[in-house]
Amino acid sequence: MKLIVGVDGSEPANRAIAWCAKYAASLSAEIIAVHAVDIPLYSAPGVGYMPVAPLTDDDRDDLRGVVQTEWCAALNDASVPYRVVVEDGPPATILMEVARREQVDMVVTGRRGRGGFAELLLGSTSHQLSHHLDCALVIVP
Repeated sequence: MKLIVGVDGSEPANRAIAWCAKYAASLSAEIIAVHAVDIPLYSAPGVGYMPVAPLTDDDRDDLRGVVQTEWCAALNDASVPYRVVVEDGPPATILMEVARREQVDMVVTGRRGRGGFAELLLGSTSHQLSHHLDCALVIVP
């Protein structure tokens, strides 16, 4: 079985990681920890919305290190093998794209992520996944 877990450093995402750490062995699961770098926009008078500069390669390497050592600590502690994918884009979109590309059996996510104003406008990642994902979905409360 191959599964993706969405990670963003939030408490709900940490619970999703803990769920994977607990059940990975019994599922014989290959785990892919996915973090989406949602490129923020800022408003420029007379121009409209402009993207903030993307991450540099060094920033991306630093972020990958945080994902591996901090956000996936429960997987490390349980000696569960996994790999990390960091991609640019909205979290739900990235999770669905990676799920299709990797042909995963299941996506695991927390009930809520970092939240904020974008969540009010667009809806939560778990809500979007529940409506559009083509494989099994586990939403960890």
